Amino acid sequence: MPGFLVHVGAQVLCSHAGQAQPTVPNPRVAVSGQPTVLMTAPYMVAGCTLPPPPAANGPCVTAQWIVGTTRVTSNGQPLVVQSSQAICAPTGTPLLIVATQTRVSAL
Repeated sequence: MPGFLVHVGAQVLCSHAGQAQPTVPNPRVAVSGQPTVLMTAPYMVAGCTLPPPPAANGPCVTAQWIVGTTRVTSNGQPLVVQSSQAICAPTGTPLLIVATQTRVSAL
């Protein structure tokens, strides 16, 4: 799926407005002066508003990308692009890429 590359400074949220940040940036490829993110890098989520059991199954704590680039890689690993998909744990809800750089795209 094509899209703009996601970098460390991108605004990524869980479905409940929690801020998500990559745990391992990819310093080999930089866009807008910031490292990009590999699909294999887990994300940490802070500030998720979904209540814990028994009211719900929240809050979101981590997230893992399941769809990334198919033709462009870094160190043999796919990169995260704006159309990538991720699943949060333990809720099973997606991450939302709200804003990222708009100069470099990949497929």
